[in-house]
Amino acid sequence: MQKVKSAQADEIRALKRMKDREIDTKDIPPVLDWSKAVVGKFYRPIKKPLTIRLDADVLAWLKGQGKGYQTRINALLRSSMERASSAQRGQPGARARTKAS
Repeated sequence: MQKVKSAQADEIRALKRMKDREIDTKDIPPVLDWSKAVVGKFYRPIKKPLTIRLDADVLAWLKGQGKGYQTRINALLRSSMERASSAQRGQPGARARTKAS
């Protein structure tokens, strides 16, 4: 990373002290095309280690798809969680159907 020149450093410090509404942004054009925007590029959810017991055939299927079986497990669980959440929002009082319920 390049060192910031003294004048630039002074300007950055001055901007940091200003409130957002005091900064003049009129010369910045509005973004009208968000088609190439990437959602969640810098978001990293907190991961928790755990021990889980899976049926051997399920684990073999997950591992058989190549590297990243734990990521696939997480994606499958997240998808299920989001479907259940949207079902609950769509139907007042509805519960997600599981084996236990």
